[in-house]
Amino acid sequence: MSLAAMMLVALAIDAAIGWPDRLFRRIGHPVTWMGALIAGLDRRWNRGPPAARRLAGVGCVAAVGLASLVPAAVLHAALPAGWPGILTGGALAWPLVAARSMGVHVRAVATPLQQDRIDAARHAVGRIVGRDPARLDRAGIARATLESLAENTSDGIVAPVFWGAVAGLPGIALYKAVNTMDSMIGHRTPRHEDFGKAAARLDDLANLIPARLTGLLFAVVSGRPRRALACMWRDARHHRSPNAGWPEAAMAGALGVRLSGPRIYAGRVADEPWLNGAAPDPAPEAVSQGLALYLRAMVLLAACLLAASVA
Repeated sequence: MSLAAMMLVALAIDAAIGWPDRLFRRIGHPVTWMGALIAGLDRRWNRGPPAARRLAGVGCVAAVGLASLVPAAVLHAALPAGWPGILTGGALAWPLVAARSMGVHVRAVATPLQQDRIDAARHAVGRIVGRDPARLDRAGIARATLESLAENTSDGIVAPVFWGAVAGLPGIALYKAVNTMDSMIGHRTPRHEDFGKAAARLDDLANLIPARLTGLLFAVVSGRPRRALACMWRDARHHRSPNAGWPEAAMAGALGVRLSGPRIYAGRVADEPWLNGAAPDPAPEAVSQGLALYLRAMVLLAACLLAASVA
């Protein structure tokens, strides 16, 4: 069975219909199921001295990982051979790919920002970034949106598709479990510094290849690949994250704007280095340009999956 073809089916279904609101209201979503388990373990196990919290965090990773991996492995083993298995597996993997929702959320920022409806743009960007949107001006909103688009293209689409193409349903399910744990508990806060350490380290490892692949996809479809690749190679390693800097720097170089830089989290200024720092701040229309770049990258990703399927 071609795992690449299975992931192509999953990507195609998600691009066509996303995860319908009616379905979400009825059954939720696999990521929210994972999130409920993670939150419960966080409440029950995240206590005691630092060493105990670190050990409990390892237990949390193991518990959530197994709870995601075992059902996925059972379903994968039960798939029929040939195209029936590919189509069924793709349908099962579909909820774990977030291509359509990414575009919807970014477009929700781009439209009011270009219409100079700043409050609406701040409200929309507040749904996809962790920084305080009330402090963001037009350039700040555009930067935050493009950074989120670049990073989440890697975390939400390229990485799950990559691990699904490598290891089928177990691969994509385990990746989403790890990534969800990182987003919920993998923070350097007093509560999660120790408990979330294992999840954060595992997420860094899981995204090592996909983040660089995402940057490469952006560069190839940018129309200025040499500039995007040069920016990615030069600036990515300066980012606070070992992975997020690669797609963000590639997007910065592709669009000819600067990203990252100082920002405010929870009332505190985080003095982050610039990516493509000699370039100007992104104008409002840069968000739409970034969205177009993202869509071309998704077409290239689909073409790569198709090529791998018939190879």
